[in-house]
Amino acid sequence: MTEALARVRAWLAERELPALVATRPPAVAWLTGGPNPPIDRTAPFDTLWAVVTPTTALLLTTEVEYGRLIAEYPDPDSELRAVPWYDPAAPAVAAARFTGHDPALIASDGHPAFGVDATDDLVALRLALTPGEQDALRALGTDATAAVEDALDDWRPGDRDRDVQAAIAAGVERAGADAPVLIVGGDERLRHRHPLAVGAPLHRTVMAVLVARRGGLHVALTRFAGDAPDRTAVRAIEAEALAASRPGRSYGDALTALDRAYTAAGHPGGWRQHYQGGPIGYAQREFEIAPGQTDSRWYRQPIALGHALAWNPSLPGGAKAEDTYLLTDAGPERVTTAPPVVDRPATTERSVTERLVTERLVTTRSVTDPKGSA
Repeated sequence: MTEALARVRAWLAERELPALVATRPPAVAWLTGGPNPPIDRTAPFDTLWAVVTPTTALLLTTEVEYGRLIAEYPDPDSELRAVPWYDPAAPAVAAARFTGHDPALIASDGHPAFGVDATDDLVALRLALTPGEQDALRALGTDATAAVEDALDDWRPGDRDRDVQAAIAAGVERAGADAPVLIVGGDERLRHRHPLAVGAPLHRTVMAVLVARRGGLHVALTRFAGDAPDRTAVRAIEAEALAASRPGRSYGDALTALDRAYTAAGHPGGWRQHYQGGPIGYAQREFEIAPGQTDSRWYRQPIALGHALAWNPSLPGGAKAEDTYLLTDAGPERVTTAPPVVDRPATTERSVTERLVTERLVTTRSVTDPKGSA
């Protein structure tokens, strides 16, 4: 919580604001280190709130959750207080009283009780993951990938899409995570970009799409089994987007490169047919914009080391590429990789994008900077 607190306090000073109250799962998980798994996974507000002032911090929860949080997730940086679960106004009243300021002057992540909406600023503040967060993302990426690939390794022609989906979900839950997005489909239903499981048997091809969450952090990946569609073009598009996602560039630059890559692949404007992904972290995509949306603040958002990315190019017929990467000094590091498993068939398929990215970066650096700097 220390680094997140420091970033928020610097932001409060810059904006001349007295306090921030984080109420929604992404901001709360970022500020607290993700100790409170969601009880209701659809709830817009967390059962744990974080109140930050220039010199103090407070965690608020309900009397129902207080004992569990004190016993299992003690936080030396913050005091924890409980409010009645049956009084919906109690958390906001307690937060304002703790700060000593009028709620109209307090910032929050979009809660209607407070006057300053800091939602987008909080997203920008948390994009660069700390070393500890990066390690947590790597571990989640390993577990999420294993859940998908193990289930697909066990798939046999004729198995139902729901059974494959259940196997993936079981692997995710076994790892202490959950799946905000889980899509399994195949065969002729790959003509749909989101072939949600309907109980259909899968005879030739399976596509599995997973976004897994643990400790507030997210990773995304897509995998195929069986007679998979040709993904040469989508891998090349993903590689171009990743090669453009470098410190010193903006997300608008990356999207421009993605647009050009679709054209180079013979599908001009192909990105219009599906979400293209983007930065990932404390939300399944921290923000999502399209090429040409220059009026968005995110189009100008600088790309920096520590950002996590999951681009998601796709083409008609089921071709799709999606993995989660960390931006490091050495270039994009793919975190959605599973450890070797005995008797798992050897394959080079999953390293194709990484090779393309490396080639693209080498080419770019040799043209723009003989020393190879980013």
